[in-house]
Amino acid sequence: MTTSTPLNAALAAETKANPPKPVEVIRSEYAPLKYVVSKVSLDFKLYTGRTLVESVLTVSANNDVQTGESEGGEDGLVLDGEEATVKLLALSVDGCEAELVADKDYILKPGKLIIKGDTLRQGASKNENVMIVRTTVEIVPEENTQLQGLYKSGDMYCTQCEAEGFRRITYYPDRPDVMATFEQVRVEANAKDFPVLLSNGNLVKEGMCEGGTNGDKRKFAIWSDPFPKPSYLFALVAGDLGCLEDSFTTMSGRNVALRFYSEHNNVSKLSYAVESLKRAMKWDEDTFGLEYDLDLFNVVAVESFNMGAMENKSLNVFNTSCVLADPKTSSDANYFRVEGIIGHEYFHNWTGNRVTCRDWFQLTLKEGLTVFRDQQFSGQINNCAAVQRISNVLTVRGMQFKEDAGPMSHPIRPNSYIAMDNFYTATVYRKGAEVIRMYDTILGTDGFRKGMDLYFKRHDGSAVTCDDFLAAMADANDTDLSQFARWYSTSGTPTVTYVTSFDEEKGLFVVGLSQNSRSDEPLFIPVAFGLLDKETGEEVLPTTVLELKEMNQTFTFPVKKDVVPSILRNFSAPVKMVPASGVVNESDMAFLASHDTDGFNRWDSAQQLYTAAILKVMDGKEYAETLDLVLSTFGATLNDASISDDAIRAFALILPGESTLAEAVSVVDPPAIRNARKFVKKAIAKKFKTELTAAYEKLTACVEADTVFKVDGESTGRRRLRNVYLGYLCALDETAEEQIEAAKIATAQFESATGMTDKLAAFNCLVSMSGEGESAREAAIQKFYDDAEGDPLVIDKWFACLASADLPDLLDRVVKLTTHPDFTLKVPNRCRAVILSFTSSAAFHDDNGKGYEFLGDMLEKIDKVNSRVSARTTAGSFLSWKRYNEKRASMMKAQLERLKAMPNISNDLLEIVMKGLK
Repeated sequence: MTTSTPLNAALAAETKANPPKPVEVIRSEYAPLKYVVSKVSLDFKLYTGRTLVESVLTVSANNDVQTGESEGGEDGLVLDGEEATVKLLALSVDGCEAELVADKDYILKPGKLIIKGDTLRQGASKNENVMIVRTTVEIVPEENTQLQGLYKSGDMYCTQCEAEGFRRITYYPDRPDVMATFEQVRVEANAKDFPVLLSNGNLVKEGMCEGGTNGDKRKFAIWSDPFPKPSYLFALVAGDLGCLEDSFTTMSGRNVALRFYSEHNNVSKLSYAVESLKRAMKWDEDTFGLEYDLDLFNVVAVESFNMGAMENKSLNVFNTSCVLADPKTSSDANYFRVEGIIGHEYFHNWTGNRVTCRDWFQLTLKEGLTVFRDQQFSGQINNCAAVQRISNVLTVRGMQFKEDAGPMSHPIRPNSYIAMDNFYTATVYRKGAEVIRMYDTILGTDGFRKGMDLYFKRHDGSAVTCDDFLAAMADANDTDLSQFARWYSTSGTPTVTYVTSFDEEKGLFVVGLSQNSRSDEPLFIPVAFGLLDKETGEEVLPTTVLELKEMNQTFTFPVKKDVVPSILRNFSAPVKMVPASGVVNESDMAFLASHDTDGFNRWDSAQQLYTAAILKVMDGKEYAETLDLVLSTFGATLNDASISDDAIRAFALILPGESTLAEAVSVVDPPAIRNARKFVKKAIAKKFKTELTAAYEKLTACVEADTVFKVDGESTGRRRLRNVYLGYLCALDETAEEQIEAAKIATAQFESATGMTDKLAAFNCLVSMSGEGESAREAAIQKFYDDAEGDPLVIDKWFACLASADLPDLLDRVVKLTTHPDFTLKVPNRCRAVILSFTSSAAFHDDNGKGYEFLGDMLEKIDKVNSRVSARTTAGSFLSWKRYNEKRASMMKAQLERLKAMPNISNDLLEIVMKGLK
């Protein structure tokens, strides 16, 4: 049945005029499909302004499902498709001689095409219970600003199908538990404009199409993926791309071709990503015995991309910011991010692709597990486990704890959603990784590996649940993890309180632990614990894991003399650890900051001490004694010759960030937090100006003498530490003389920098300078932009620094940035660089409310272009309004009310807004 008028045209018109109400999806209501797809063939014909997609689906009955038990109780094949973007031109079932009739043979509903069971069985009568369903649809990728499905990024066609983007390409059961073999994907396009045609799996054939004029000669490529996969892992790319090729030999001796594609002018920036992939492939073999399973691995860099990257089987698609890197345009942080995300997406080949999730509520099954794997990879491959752990925990405390405390709080396995894209959250990813890490802590490295082996043995090629993973871990280690399962259903951040005592006469040190969470029953919380001699600092008790399984537990340790406890080493559980008294023992924190043998806790103790001083300053309390301890601890760390790792020293000297400090107060006052933090930073800088200057100059000489750029631990640690010193020296800006001196030192580094790390650090200092530093600031702003030479990723950095500068007229500057010729709402990287950077500043929270009004204005515009960006990236800035004072809270809430009333608000943004208003 083929028609010039789309079969779903009337439905599309109706849903446009009367958009259906959002539907909440409930985890407990999961039901399998009555009919499933086992094989798929697709044919894409790409034309400017019009793409035709022909699909052939091999369908069979799901014998494990009885009629009425499937999704919605439908006795038929349920296909998902967005009628607003997918025009259904043809529909047929092999074996049905007559044309299919609407309502009799099939039903069209908003977002659904249901082919009735009787129609399918009629087609199956001649084909041994296997049905062949054929569809032809038309889509317009050029108009797809949502960047979900098939869309245009610059001159390139590309796809993003997770979570529910495939339904914007064609009608299909677009859910993760339908794993089909994509036997053939044929892609056809103009040969001149799109010489590179890619899809999943192995290339079967390519060549020129018959016919066509010189200006419209067409090319085709046919791909086949032998491994069953859900539709969210489908990928297609078509463009005029350059390629960097390499290879990797697997542990079984197979040669795998590695091909990285980008725009021609960016090919030179792909080398680090290629080397990172080879390291990840080797690490996964060595650590988990997991080998790559195809002969080809393709990666494509895409500028317009909602996410960081996507693990599509054998065709990973990456945001350019997560794959391109060179010294001139990329900071050390960019290099680390590239390596981590390259590893993350590769590791998904087993934890996500070979074994995927049954439904989207199980998202943490693949994401939490894979985040843990990429964190382990990054820490081990660079021999920087403590630095990696600190970085991870900063994200958990700064982002995930905030999410846990707000209206978007949810368990790592959510119970419901309206727009699934809203649950690609810090909780699912970061807290999910912490839950996986607890398995490793409880079972040990060998036990965790045994669990992983059993998990793959049982479930390779399947779509499973979090319960299946837990069962594999428990069974492989012959242990009961039923109590641990409560982590999957408990939202919020648990609090563990501790109290200690030392009985000198009996020689006993006693630790009492109590837990409090939103779980009705106690959680299984592993608390890594050690003891240090209070006089010498020597370790008396090496790290021991205390298993907190009750609401209150006491642990006793025999000791010869008084000790200092080191609690929650390596952040062994995603909890808040607080003294029962509510007051941190500042002397103990200072002691641990200088003596703890656990690198993470040594850093964390200093952070707690710094936090205590900053909050006392902010609250107007007596802070002199605490500040003295801060200065003493800082000085000891600054001059401690036993610290050989510059990165560790750098982290130990950095004050807690404003987002971390916000989690330590009941009522958030961003300007007050910023001012108090600046006060303590200046106090440190004044006290140690001479030492900081000498240390800075020493490292500057080392950096200048090192003419070969390296991204090893020593080089990056040196740059990190030098830039920490620069930040302190530039904090001295109260007098005209200090302003001139700060501008001089920052400008000198800015102009002499040979790499982006040092240039960006200096630029970040310069953009916030005023008074006598104003001319240096303006000169640096112009030079940074000119030096970028139009490079999008460098321009993003320029926008982000300007949008987060510490200046009194920041909002006016940001409004002006949104009118800059290089600003656009259509590219998520650029949008985030300006809008998200501004919302992270204290100026956003100016008590006149204009920052909130500005964000409301921008959200209205963004939501019309890309609802994923409006919901996931920026709307979250309003969600914690209840944690602010009454004036700020009322103004933030007013913006949420405004957005709720916005005509044609997207489901993505509406879900966020409604949760925010609860």
